[in-house]
Amino acid sequence: MVALGRVRVCDPGALLPEGFWAAVAVWLERPQVANKRLCGARLEARLRAAPPGSEARGPQPDPAGGRRGAAGRGPGAAGGPGRRCPDDGDPEPGSGSAPAGGGREDGQSRRPRGEGRGEAGGGGGDGPAADLELLWERFSHSLAVGDNPEMLAFLSSCGDAARPPAPAELHLVLRTLIPKASPQCRLAAPKREMVVQDVSRGTATFLPLEEDSEGNLRVTMSNVYQIELSRTEGEWFISILIFCPERWHSDGVIHPKPTWLVEELLGKLARWAVENKRREFKSTLSLVSIMSYSRTYQELKEKYKDMVKVWPEVTDPEKFVYEDVAIATYLLVLWEEERVERGLTAKQSFVDLGCGNGLLVHILCSEGHPGRGIDVRRRKIWDMYGPQTRLEEGAITPDDKTLFPGVDWLVGNHSDELTPWVPVIAARSSYDCRFFVLPCCFFDFAGKYRRRQSQKTQYREYLDFIQEVGLSCGFHVQEDCLRIPSTKRVCLIGKSRTYPASGEAWMDEQRTRYIRGRQGCPASPPGGQHSSPAPRVVGSSLQDGSRASGVGAEGEAEARPSERGVEDPATAGRPWLPGFRPRERAQRARNCATLPPGFADQVVLQVAELLLGGKKLNPTGSQEGSVKAWNSGESLSLAEVAGELDRATLRRLKRECGGLQTLLRNSHQVFEVLHGRVRIRDWRQEPQRERRQGAFKTRLCWFFTHHPDGCVLPAASCPFAHGPGELRPAHGGRA
Repeated sequence: MVALGRVRVCDPGALLPEGFWAAVAVWLERPQVANKRLCGARLEARLRAAPPGSEARGPQPDPAGGRRGAAGRGPGAAGGPGRRCPDDGDPEPGSGSAPAGGGREDGQSRRPRGEGRGEAGGGGGDGPAADLELLWERFSHSLAVGDNPEMLAFLSSCGDAARPPAPAELHLVLRTLIPKASPQCRLAAPKREMVVQDVSRGTATFLPLEEDSEGNLRVTMSNVYQIELSRTEGEWFISILIFCPERWHSDGVIHPKPTWLVEELLGKLARWAVENKRREFKSTLSLVSIMSYSRTYQELKEKYKDMVKVWPEVTDPEKFVYEDVAIATYLLVLWEEERVERGLTAKQSFVDLGCGNGLLVHILCSEGHPGRGIDVRRRKIWDMYGPQTRLEEGAITPDDKTLFPGVDWLVGNHSDELTPWVPVIAARSSYDCRFFVLPCCFFDFAGKYRRRQSQKTQYREYLDFIQEVGLSCGFHVQEDCLRIPSTKRVCLIGKSRTYPASGEAWMDEQRTRYIRGRQGCPASPPGGQHSSPAPRVVGSSLQDGSRASGVGAEGEAEARPSERGVEDPATAGRPWLPGFRPRERAQRARNCATLPPGFADQVVLQVAELLLGGKKLNPTGSQEGSVKAWNSGESLSLAEVAGELDRATLRRLKRECGGLQTLLRNSHQVFEVLHGRVRIRDWRQEPQRERRQGAFKTRLCWFFTHHPDGCVLPAASCPFAHGPGELRPAHGGRA
C-alpha cells in the first residue's frame, strides 16, 4: 500500500464528513467531470453488506439506493455539493464526443431507484444485483479465510492488519465505466468495478473486475485504489492510496496514471467536499443510454462534420453544427428506445416548429425519420440540403388549423415564442402526439415571460413554467440535460398522458382555462368579438399525407373542433389566445449596419477623446508615433462613458444597434471592451490580430489617422494601412 497524496481540507461551513461522501458520489456517478476521456458511468446495483469475516448478515438490497437516513452521513447523501448540471462539462466543438454523465444503459424505461434491472433488487435471480451479491460473497469469504491478508488490511484498517474489523456496514456499488468514443477508437470496451464504501472509517475502495472463463465476475488485484477521509488534530484530510503500485497498469482512459490521481482528482475531491451547492438540474443524459449516445454521436459527427466547411450563415459554424448533431443524437437514441418500448418498427415522424437553419431537420430526415421543419424566415443554407429535407417558410399561429394529427413528435429547438405552445399543439394534435422542447429565450403564451419568483434563477423558473404547461396539457413531463456547447441545455419531454383518451374533451377544457388564466382572459371575449386570424403557414408542400399531415391539411381542422367539444365551427380558425404575435419575417439588423457612417464615426471619436483624457484628435493623417511616449489613455466603465454622451445619441444607439456597448465592440480596431469597461486597444499587445490572409492592409489605420501620437506600430508591422497608398484589395476572408 502506498499513499499517493494527501491534501488538507478547509471546512468553514462544517460540511464534513457528509461533504466527503457527496464528493465521492460525484466521482462515482459522474466520473467524466474529472476524467474527460470518459463518457460516463452506469450504476448497475447497490447493496449493503457486513465487512469480511463478520458473522452479521450477508449482502442486502439497499432500499434507499445507497443513501443513509435523514442525517445524510452515508455515501451519496442527497443534495451533495458541486453537482450542478453545468459542471458536467460542455463539449468543445469538434471533440470526439460531448462529455456528460448520469445516463442509463439498460435500454428500458427509467425506473425508481431500487426497482427492476440496474438496481439492488434483492438476492437471487439474474441481473446486476445478483452479480454483485455473488461477487461480494466470494470475495469476502476469500478475505475472511486469509487468502489475501494485505487486501483485507487495505479494506479494513488502511494498513493496520492487527486492528480487528469494526462492526460497520459497508455500502457496495457495481458500476461500469464507459470510455468516450473517438475517431481512432470508435468505442473502447467498458469496464466494470466494485466500489466498497466504509462510512465508519471514511474510505471508498475501487476494485476493478474481470470475468473468468465461466463468465463470473472476480476482483483483479491491479489498479486498486482508495479515497480516504481522515481527521488529525482537528483538521480534515483527504488522501488517495494505491494497493499495489507495481500492479498499476495505466491505459490512459479508464485507469489514468497515478500522478493524475494526485494532481487532478485529489484536488477536485477536496473542492467538491466543501462546496455548498445544490443541483438545480438533473445529470446529463439521464433518460437515454450513454453508450448508445456516445456511439451515435461519433457516427453523426463524422458524417456531418463537413458542414462546418461550407456553412453559409453568419453564425458560428462549429457551435451550431456540433450542437445540432448532439441534439439529433439525443432524439435518435430516445426514439430508438421508444420503438423498443412500444414494439414499433417504423421510425417516428416529426415536425420541427421554428427550425431555424434546418440542420436538425436535415440530420433527422437523413437518418430515416419522416418529417419537416417550419420557420418564419428562409435561410441560405436550406438550398444546400437537397429535396429529401423538407423545410417550409411561414408563420405559425396556434389555432385549430395549426395541428399535426398524423405526426408522432413535435420538436421545439430554441423555438422562442412558440416554446410554451409546443406542448399545447402536441396535446391538441392527437392523443398519441409527443413533444420535445429545448427552451432558450423566455416567452409566455403572448409576449415575453415575466418573472414571478426571486428565489430561483430566471432559467430555472422558466423551465418550471414550461413543465407546468406540459402538466396542464395532460403530459407526464420529464426533464433531462443535453450535451451541447450551450448554457441553455435542459430539455423537457412529454411522452405519455396523465389521462385516458376518453377524457380528451374534459382535459381540453382545463387547457383552455389554464392558457387564458395566464393572461387573465375571460372565458369568452366580451360581446363575442374575436381578433382576426393571424397568418397561416405558406409554402408549396403543406399537404403532408397520412403520417406527416399538419398545417393546412384538408379535413383536419373540421374534425378537431368537434373532438374538443367546440360547438361553433366559426371559431376553428381563430387564435387560441388573442395577443399572440409570430416573429417578424424580416430580421432587424442590430449591429450598427444601419447607422449612418458619419454618426458612428463621431461617437467613436467622442469616446476615444474621453479615454485619452480630453486630448483633441487629429482630423487628418498623422506621422508614426513614438512607442515610449504613446498615450494609451485610461479605462472607464461603460456607465461612465454613457454619462458623457447626450441622451439623444444613446437613444439612437439603443434603437438602431443595441446600445453603446455594441458599437464599441464592433469598433474593435479602436477599443477593447472587457468586463463592462472600455479602453483604447494597444496593438503592441496584439500584433497578430489582423494578419489573416486577405485582411492585411485592407482597411485604414484609425490610429494613424486620428490618434494624437499616431500609430503605436511602424507601418511594416501594423495590420492596417498607414494612408491610402498602403491599401490593398481584399482577397477572401473578412477584413
